[in-house]
Amino acid sequence: MSRYLRPRLPGVPIFFTVTLAQRDSWLLVEEIDRLRMAVAATRSTRPFAIEAWVVLPDHLHCIWRLPDGDTDYSARWGAIKARCTRAVTAEVGWNPTLRSASKVAKGDAGLWQRRFWEHHLRDEADLAAHLRYCWWNPVKHRLVERPEDWPYSSFHRDKAGGRMDWVSRFDRDART
Repeated sequence: MSRYLRPRLPGVPIFFTVTLAQRDSWLLVEEIDRLRMAVAATRSTRPFAIEAWVVLPDHLHCIWRLPDGDTDYSARWGAIKARCTRAVTAEVGWNPTLRSASKVAKGDAGLWQRRFWEHHLRDEADLAAHLRYCWWNPVKHRLVERPEDWPYSSFHRDKAGGRMDWVSRFDRDART
């Protein structure tokens, strides 16, 4: 069996996609407060900055920056997933009917897909492109018509903070 070794590049922003095991579920938005609490609890013990975040019904995208010298994003994702799973199973009574034999054998609750996808952002243009991707993902999935209509996104914070102007600069540069 092959073993995937994740890159470890300190100081580089990282884009993530994390997905529920049940791709047709609305659990993440239905249980958004439990997810937020899991993220907050994890950040209190293993800090990281959130550059962007969008939560969709069955998956999420985000961009993090880890503290200087720290590259252990896998432990953070493990903690977030575990905390969220415990909260959902304890409070909501999550009982997935479709768990593989390996998940049952490992005691996996079956809430999340086992892995996540990450991409280390190469430069400011790559960061701007992934910020834009986070903002527009609810539109892409036809959940809303405009990014500002989706409540579970850092779009609102970024717009209020002027970050959209910074991203727009890359659009202008690409046209010239």
